[in-house]
Amino acid sequence: MITSILKTTAALLAVVISVAVTADRQPLLDSNTRFHPVISQKGMVVSQEMIASQVGADILAKGGNAVDAAVATGFALAVTLPRAGNIGGGGFMMVHLAEENKTIAIDYREMAPAEAFKGMFLNSEGDVDNRKARFSIQSSGVPGTVAGLVHAQENYGKLSLKQVLKPAINLARNGITVTLTLAESLAARSERLQSDAGTKKYFFKKDGADYQPGELIRQRDLAATLSRIAAKGAAGFYQGKTAALIVEQMERSGGLITRADLNNYVALERTPICGDYREHKVCAMPPPSSGGIHMVQMLNILEGWDLKALGHNSADYIHRLVESMRRAYADRSLYLGDADFFPVPIAQLTDKNYAATLRQQIDLDHASRSEDIRPGLVDNAESTETTHFSVWDQWGNVVSNTYTLNFSYGSGIAVEGAGFLLNNEMDDFSAKPGSPNGYGLVGGIANSIQPGKRPLSSMTPTIVFDASGAPILATGSPGGSTIITVVMQMVLNVLEFEMGIAEATAASRVHHQWLPDNVFYESGISADTLRLLHEMGHVVSDQPRRLGASESIESSADGVLFGAADLRRHGSGAVAQP
Repeated sequence: MITSILKTTAALLAVVISVAVTADRQPLLDSNTRFHPVISQKGMVVSQEMIASQVGADILAKGGNAVDAAVATGFALAVTLPRAGNIGGGGFMMVHLAEENKTIAIDYREMAPAEAFKGMFLNSEGDVDNRKARFSIQSSGVPGTVAGLVHAQENYGKLSLKQVLKPAINLARNGITVTLTLAESLAARSERLQSDAGTKKYFFKKDGADYQPGELIRQRDLAATLSRIAAKGAAGFYQGKTAALIVEQMERSGGLITRADLNNYVALERTPICGDYREHKVCAMPPPSSGGIHMVQMLNILEGWDLKALGHNSADYIHRLVESMRRAYADRSLYLGDADFFPVPIAQLTDKNYAATLRQQIDLDHASRSEDIRPGLVDNAESTETTHFSVWDQWGNVVSNTYTLNFSYGSGIAVEGAGFLLNNEMDDFSAKPGSPNGYGLVGGIANSIQPGKRPLSSMTPTIVFDASGAPILATGSPGGSTIITVVMQMVLNVLEFEMGIAEATAASRVHHQWLPDNVFYESGISADTLRLLHEMGHVVSDQPRRLGASESIESSADGVLFGAADLRRHGSGAVAQP
């Protein structure tokens, strides 16, 4: 069974990574790429899209705090980065409130509609119908972005919702200039996107031609939807005209989301997953994100070695990373899901004694085989298109936010009259135990489809604290199944190898996820290191790939902020508060 899954996921991920990582025709990093930090003694916003970063920085300059700026940035990205920024998807937000010295996790992940059921994506032979699971109207979960951003702003912001939404409304109404990246992204997916009438109307010319760089694209229906949210808060989306438009789209297309589903959606505050790495505390999202648990689990394993002495990205260092990743992702396949529906063993998975047991299983000279690795708690007695932004204000409040439509442009289906795209997050459930999802991740019963349940995610917005409890790093990344490992390497680069934020961002990355049994790597890993990994028995990808795109802010001991936008994705920008 494991061998069959291994072959299936290996073939699938080869396709998925080539699509999710290089579909926008962005070059891999090379030795000529230069990362330069942006420095500020006030506040800062770092996101995947420069205009949205500027929107957030302007909100800081008007007296808004980090939450105000984050919410403004999130809504602006729905206009300027339609392939991932959204109001039709969902995500997670980590917030550190300086005055209260309190860190909270806001869960606004999508929810399965009430009419969803376990076998809804299986065909007559009992196999997963991937097209239905990923690109049909039924692949859309109940969107959570609006509820999450509004909840954060109304509870923790300083400004009014109208103030923070105004820039996004203006961008949608007045239009944005099409960048080369946006033009190429739309053109690359033209056939899929133009198959939906609403999407064709919103993102292509009347004759179906592609927008060219430098041309103006207006999103008037989206501006009207954002205006309703500004006027009525979450009710402006989950009730009234926008809700009616969503339900009409569902009824036209055979979707499952009803008025009751929209009315019943709630954003939740959860307790962050925190772990100690040497003298620092690392906090990230709890379930239904797998990011916090497995990053802490891997850091616990790695803490037992002197990584710095091994040398950054040496074969011995990467070997330890890969073996830790292999075991964490094996556990993810069995134990992780929505904790409101399944008893996720959080304490056991993040326990340092359990990490020590896993560490002892690792042969420091030879690679394990994934088919020999099983989830470790078993009775021993057993699109990538996500986007992240980080915000830091002059008062020390910090926001780390990751949200997504799942694949690039989600399901590719727009809500006609409302101007936004729907997610295809239902594919993040396990449609069938043991069958890989769109990112090659294997799941089980813990992440099966149930009404009202939130699908498992790899999104890992993270805040790191020093020994005194002061925040020193906010980071996160898009990248589907690679998110957790990318964020962990950012944390290690800063804490273990004492890199500045620009160097930490630029450093080459690796990834392993148990199945398929393959080490993915970026250019910059030396040929000698790759040879040594081969000799240890690792199955190494035949060519480098781009892994993630972290958007990070670091604070020095004297409070100076250093921001780094990740050049792996064009258009990213760090903007300091004026």
